Amino acid sequence: MLASMTANRTYTEATTGYWQELAPDIPARFSAAPPYRFGYPAILPCGRVLVLPLRQLPDGDRAVASLIANQASNIVIAALADHMATQARALDAEIIVGLPTLGLAFASQVAERLGQPRYIPLGYSRKFWYDDALSEPVSSITSPEAGKRLRLDPNLLPLIEGRRLVLVDDAISTGATALAAIRLLRNAGAGIAGMVVAMKQTNRWQAATAPLPVRAAFGCPLFQRGEGGWMPLTETQPAIP
Repeated sequence: MLASMTANRTYTEATTGYWQELAPDIPARFSAAPPYRFGYPAILPCGRVLVLPLRQLPDGDRAVASLIANQASNIVIAALADHMATQARALDAEIIVGLPTLGLAFASQVAERLGQPRYIPLGYSRKFWYDDALSEPVSSITSPEAGKRLRLDPNLLPLIEGRRLVLVDDAISTGATALAAIRLLRNAGAGIAGMVVAMKQTNRWQAATAPLPVRAAFGCPLFQRGEGGWMPLTETQPAIP
């Protein structure tokens, strides 16, 4: 009976308190080594710790570490934007392009840190003056619905034509949104220097985005249910940056 109860435990919890602070060390209630329960400590380039909640995937046997940027504190977003701007600068970005939805939480801050007065937002909503030729179909692990399209406001075309762009998003998981953005922007006449994200979520995206440089502040593996918690699958740990 006890073994059955353990097997059914999700080792996940409400995320209200997550993404609100950076710690100098791993908080005492979280494990510094596997198995992980409830939270996974991600170490940023500055050495500070951001604990991410673990979310059980629908299959019940695996989990991922989660970052929801629009629920994070200003302190956390600013710290991640600092690290992302460092990576974007190394890619020689002329202009930043923010991917919807949560990438927009970082794009303006990264652009500001690079001394750029604005950034280019992509979106999913179709305004009446939009051109369907400036759109690409897209789906993601968190938003798999059919019919969604990534769109560029045609008024922004003069800002990207012939320029070196760097994509910014909160995370990369499958690479589907990044690929749609690359197709859209290349068809619009822009050059893509690379992509910068706060989090690389596993390494499943690598084959899809190669040879585009993708850099991140931190990365997290896929987790497998184990005895007493979630065990990281080391072969899925992405390289950083």
